[in-house]
Amino acid sequence: MLNKKLSAEQRAKLAWQKSNGLLPAIVQHAVSGEVLMLGFMNEEALTATEASGRVTFYSRSKGRLWVKGETSNNFLNVVEIAADCDDDTLLILAQPEGPTCHRGTSSCFSPCSLPAAGRLAFLPELEQLLAQRKKADPESSYTARLYASGTKRIAQKVGEEGVEAALAAMARDRDELTNEAADLVYHLLVLLQDQALDLDAVVRCLEKRHGKDSGSP
Repeated sequence: MLNKKLSAEQRAKLAWQKSNGLLPAIVQHAVSGEVLMLGFMNEEALTATEASGRVTFYSRSKGRLWVKGETSNNFLNVVEIAADCDDDTLLILAQPEGPTCHRGTSSCFSPCSLPAAGRLAFLPELEQLLAQRKKADPESSYTARLYASGTKRIAQKVGEEGVEAALAAMARDRDELTNEAADLVYHLLVLLQDQALDLDAVVRCLEKRHGKDSGSP
């Protein structure tokens, strides 16, 4: 079970006195693992975060509580909260609504180079964009038109792209296989969104199959 709130015992152990009542709070994407930002919390900010489910910091420059996204609407929705072994740093796993950084990037640490595994962080970002297109004007994008065409057409596209990827592999055309695989993943994400599912559900299913169930939010 994920902890959206610290227990009373965990709260009592927090070492607020180490840094004048403020603890650093690292925010990490709950699905991709990408480090999104670093902020500071006092006890009031932590309480507000737990109560609202949205990451709330103490702004040292403004001298007040600050809800991430209060002006941009790019909120960080809490999935889990944990303290480190010294009880002087907080880790917040969150689902972001839109880009985290004011520069429009997914992370305040962009453009930090990521290893191959880290680049998978783009998938949740793409998934979020596809979710936003579900209610968009069909004339505004291919994705919006695809949603408007209905589940049957989306499912057909997944089948078509799967066949094309298989044919590219049989032809040993690596470039074509890469392109067709990208098309397949894209259309599969659209289909999942159409059915109110996401990558997290798929990953948890894989974890259960391999005996590594991490639980669900």
